[in-house]
Formats: sequence, structure tokens, C-alpha cells
Amino acid sequence: MSAPEPGIPAPRGRASPAASEEQGAASESSASALQLGRPSRQPAVHPENLSLDASCFSSPPVNFLQELPSYRSIARRRTTVHSRDKQSGTLLKSTDSYSSQLEDRIAENLSSQSLRNYALNISEKRRLRDIQETQMKYLSEWDQWKRYSSKSWKRFLEKAREMTTHLELWREDIRSIEGKFGTGIQSYFSFLRFLVLLNLVIFLIIFMLVLLPILLTKYKITNSSFVLIPFKDTDIQCTVYPVSSSGLIYFYSYIIDLLSGTGFLEETSLFYGHYTIDGVKFQNFTYDLPLAYLISTIAYLALSLLWIVKRSVEGFKINLIRSEEHFQSYCNKIFAGWDFCITNRSMADLKHSSLRYELRADLEEERIRQKIAERTSEETIRIYSLRLFLNCIVLAVLGACFYAIYVATVFSQEHMKKEIDKMVFGENLLILYLPSIVITLANFITPMIFAKIIRYEDYSPGFEIRLTILRCVFMRLATICVLVFTLGSKITSCDDDTCDLCGYNQKLYPCWETQVGQEMYKLMIFDFIIILAVTLFVDFPRKLLVTYCSSWKLIQCWGQQEFAIPDNVLGIVYGQTICWIGAFFSPLLPAIATLKFIIIFYVKEWSLLYTCRPSPRPFRASNSNFFFLLVLLIGLCLAIIPLTISISRIPSSKACGPFTNFNTTWEVIPKTVSTFPSSLQSFIHGVTSEAFAVPFFMIICLIMFYFIALAGAHKRVVIQLREQLSLESRDKRYLIQKLTEAQRDTRN
Repeated sequence: MSAPEPGIPAPRGRASPAASEEQGAASESSASALQLGRPSRQPAVHPENLSLDASCFSSPPVNFLQELPSYRSIARRRTTVHSRDKQSGTLLKSTDSYSSQLEDRIAENLSSQSLRNYALNISEKRRLRDIQETQMKYLSEWDQWKRYSSKSWKRFLEKAREMTTHLELWREDIRSIEGKFGTGIQSYFSFLRFLVLLNLVIFLIIFMLVLLPILLTKYKITNSSFVLIPFKDTDIQCTVYPVSSSGLIYFYSYIIDLLSGTGFLEETSLFYGHYTIDGVKFQNFTYDLPLAYLISTIAYLALSLLWIVKRSVEGFKINLIRSEEHFQSYCNKIFAGWDFCITNRSMADLKHSSLRYELRADLEEERIRQKIAERTSEETIRIYSLRLFLNCIVLAVLGACFYAIYVATVFSQEHMKKEIDKMVFGENLLILYLPSIVITLANFITPMIFAKIIRYEDYSPGFEIRLTILRCVFMRLATICVLVFTLGSKITSCDDDTCDLCGYNQKLYPCWETQVGQEMYKLMIFDFIIILAVTLFVDFPRKLLVTYCSSWKLIQCWGQQEFAIPDNVLGIVYGQTICWIGAFFSPLLPAIATLKFIIIFYVKEWSLLYTCRPSPRPFRASNSNFFFLLVLLIGLCLAIIPLTISISRIPSSKACGPFTNFNTTWEVIPKTVSTFPSSLQSFIHGVTSEAFAVPFFMIICLIMFYFIALAGAHKRVVIQLREQLSLESRDKRYLIQKLTEAQRDTRN
């Protein structure tokens, strides 16, 4: 299966009429662009004054035009083609006839598009506007009204967009950061704002579908009541849920409950166990709370996926355009690498140093490429063997971290059931937060190990950064999955007959969803505490030492803390992944994440302005936006895996939650479908059957292959256009050389 390739010339020895027609259309469009750019300088064009393309393909009066590099290249491609004279005749149109056709086409489209969309000068736009007003007089009243209403609606939309830009969250702060530190750091704060809005929308979804009906009934705002369905075929032992005592002996127990989610917080609407309700009966209908609870989870995951994909497509387009060659990359850095948003002198100096760093990195990559090309077979075997050995060390480090998290989680779960008065304050808090502490230490130590290891792998500087970030992303996000799967293994395994009766370890986890939610809550709180502690007790004292004790050699070696964009992004993506996993087990966790990210925004802004310095390594805004969203998409995919297993495979708790009358959480969907009319049930069963899924999958694959082929065709067109730009520069050089020679001959 192949896609059309517009603008690609035919290969040697074979004719391609479609390609010739497309090339003729491309030449017409370029001729129109030349004509539109200077309409006043060419008031009259005679038929003999053909365009450059026409002179190239016909017999031109000036012989040296046939010596142009572009003409020679095209003539070389057409040496074996004899049947294209008819198609090439389309290239011999005079510019005045084409200009008249273009003018008629623009006049026809004036009603649908604004003149701003055309690359015309002011005088030409005024002339076309006069033509538009003249045409309006000969239209019917209905057509005039349609055009006026369309213009008014477009004007209203433009004003509305301008108003919405003033309502953006932290608009002035982010613009100030962009002006002082450039677009790379600004993209981090814009990404943080996006996460705040995303969590706020997730919280609103859960609030509207789950919390609002309960609050309306609980506080007698509406004439409704709770529906409680008695247990069916459930052993009484599975429904036991011991509630903690209301009288607390020590005051610090409140602090422990607040930090760990136990005690008085366990019985609030923060966790899954509070929603032990089968429905809410209103005056005319019964609200199915279990179905709404599951739909809210599916809704916020689907919304997150669509929102991230939508935002990442824009960055992907820019990255696709900027996948330039090395020489073009060098030219872009020299002639178009400056960030004109910078207004601060120190940031301008930093931008200069970052451009120098980029050029040095390009030279280093070129040196690495030359070194790779000059390697012997023995050197290649040696470096690949070394990389294999170092990657085994990386896997061993990851395995050790995962095993440490597993051991810490098992130890914490087995000892957290002791009474509070039997252990001191620090011991109890350490046991409760042991998995979170181990995960934080692993996230802190492993990036330094990876940075040391990659120096010996002999990669280019750009690939070193990407591979290190990829390893850190996997480490940070995989630790959460290890914790969740460790909890899942403890939940579904037991020594007595409880697993046979209830399907899970009811003795240790009477309400396992709440306890998983407590673990996610502790991870969220501990991550927030670590961010605040590092900023206040590490970065700030370090800034003071660098400022007032700069003469000390140790302080000079230590230096000021860098505001590393990738590390900060990984931190907030880690917190967002925790929120996605924990929102099912703790419905109010998105609200906590929203508040957390708001505080982090101001803490990071203060840290950037007063305690840290920007990293000398540049981070382009377009590349960083796409990278941020790609890492966030990986976090979402990893969050969906444990949630899917928890919903579909692990039996739901029989002592708490809205799914006490279901074996698994997913069973509420088949039960709801069974209440539909028979025709609708048949349709749903048909759509979800293999007979529909296999053809649908094949159609999706065909569409995907079509777009892959189309993308390949567009890529070849881009390559051809780059070649044409290169030929155009050679043409200019050649013409300037000829002009210089002619002037010299005239002077002589």
C-alpha cells in the first residue's frame, strides 16, 4: 500500500505523469508567490517575459541560464523522459495569465477567509478589499447578511480568545519567568500549570459523579435517601471491618494520622471505605453509585490520555520539522538560535554560554561519529562488550532497588498493625513511611549511579542525556508499580482459609482498597515534604554559603545549585502518576495533588529566583514540551496497568466500599448491561465480540499503514524541498558570479 507523493520527480528511465502534474502545480504556486510579493513593481508583464521556470524548460534567449545548477539537475533527471513535453507545457504559462487566475481565486475566497491569511502587501490588500466591497453591492440581501454575520462571529471569537488569555492561571508570573530565563524554563512552569488544571478537572469529575449525590443526601439538601442492599452469599467473616477507637491516647497520634491517612482520616470521604453505599434514591430515579464510581475512574483516565495526546501532537510536529541535518542544525544555532524573550543581562550571558555549549556538543558528536566510522572490528567488539557489561550493572542496580522496595513494603505491612502505645513516636512513623523512604532514596541515588556509568559507554553527548533520562524515568515510575504489585501479592496471599472464603487476605486487609489508598496518600505527602525540605534546608543554605563564603575552595567546588529541568519534571510526573493510581482508592487525592502542585509552583519560582541558577545545558521549549508530555504519557500508561488489574482481577472488599455485592469491580458493567433492552444488549455484545473486534483491528491497521506511507511520502517531499533550497542557494551564487563578471567586462 502506498500513498501519493506530491512533488517527487519520476526516477530515471520511467515516466510519471502524476508527478509531472504535481511539479507543474508546485511551479505555478512558486510563480504566484513571486508575483504576489511585488505587484506594484511589475505593472505589466509581456508574454515574452516568461518566468525562470519557463525559461529553464524552453529555449531561453540567455544561454547561461542553462548552466544554472538547478536547471542542470532537472535536465539530468529528464534526459530519458520524452513523453513529458505535454505536462511541462503547464510550466510555460505567463505570469500575467496566472496572476489573473490567482486574483479571481482570491476574490472568490474573500467571503470565507480573511485577507490576513494571504501573503500580500498593504496596497494589494486594499485593492482586494475594494473588490470585496464592490462585489457586496451585487449580492442579495440574504448573502450580504450571511457575510456580515460570518464576519461578526469571527470578530467575536477573536475577542473571546483575547479575553481568555487574560484569564490564564499565573499568566504574569510565567511571562516574567520567560523574560528572565528563556522559554526552556518557562516550559517547565507551563507544564506545571497544565498539571494543576488537569488535576482540578479530575477532581471535578469525581466530585460530580461520586461526592455530590452523597453530600446532597447526607445534608438533606434534596429529598433523597441512601440505598443499602443486604449481602448475598457472603460469609459473615468477610464483612468484619474493625474501626479504630475514637479516643486517642497521645496527641502526636493526630499528627501520625494526618501524615499516614489512618485513624480519624480513614473514616472520612478521603478514602474508598467511606463509600459503602449501593445507591442514592431520588424522587424519580435511583442513582447507581457503584457504576458512577467506576465510570468516574474510566472518565478521568480517558480525559488524561486525550488531553496529553492533543498537547503532544503540536510538539511532535515541531520536532518533526526540526529533524534537520547537521549543517542545517549549525546554521539554525548561528543565525536563529537566539531567544528574543530574554531581557535580563545575566540571562543573556547564560544564553551565550548555552549556545557555545550546543556548538561544542555538536562538535563532540561529530567527533564521536568520526570515531565510530574509524573503529576497527576489535574496538567495536570491545565497546559493545563493555556496554553489555555496564547495562547488566544497571539492571542489577534496578533489581536491587526493586527488591529493597519489596522488602520494605512487606516489613511495613506486617508491623504496622501494632498498637500505637507500644512503640515510640519515631518508630511508628518510620514503619509507616518505610516504603516511601526507600523509594525516595532509590530515586535519589540511582540517577547519580547512572550518570557515572554512562561516561564509560562512549555515547554522544545528546544520546547520553536521553538515555540517562530514560533510565531515571523508568526507575521513578517503576518503583510505584513495584510497590502496588507488592501490595497486591500480599492482599491475595494468606496462610489460613480466609482467601478461600473472601478471595483476599481479609485478616490483614479487611478493606484493602483503603489501605492501598493510604499508601498512595503517604507517597504523595512524603514527596511533597521532600520537595519543601530540599528547597528550604539544602538549596537555601547552599546559596548563602556560595554568596558569603565564596573564597573557600570547598564551596567553590560545590557551587550553586542548578535548576535542572529534567529532574524537576521527573519529580512532578512521579507525583502525577501517584495521583492517577491513587484516585480510585482515594477519591480526594486529585484535590490534594492540585493543592500540592500550586504550592510547588510558588516554591520552585522562589527557588529559581533566589537560590538556584539555570542549568548551562540548553533546553529548547518545543523539545522540552514534547519531552514532558512523552514522560507524562509513559506515567499514565504505567498507572493504567495496576488499576486495570485491581479492577478486573482482584476481588473487591466485602467489608467496605460500593462494590461489596460484586466479586470484582468490573462486574458492575455486565450487570448494568443486563438491565438494558434486548436490542441494545445485542448491539453491545456484538460490538464487544471477536467477530467485530478482528475486522475493526484490521481496518485500524490499514489506516495506520496508510498514514505511515503518507508520512513517508511527506518526508520525501521535505527532502526534495531541502534539495531545492540548496540548489537555489547555488543558483544565487552562480548568478552573482556571472553578474560580477559582466560588470568587470563592462568596466574593462
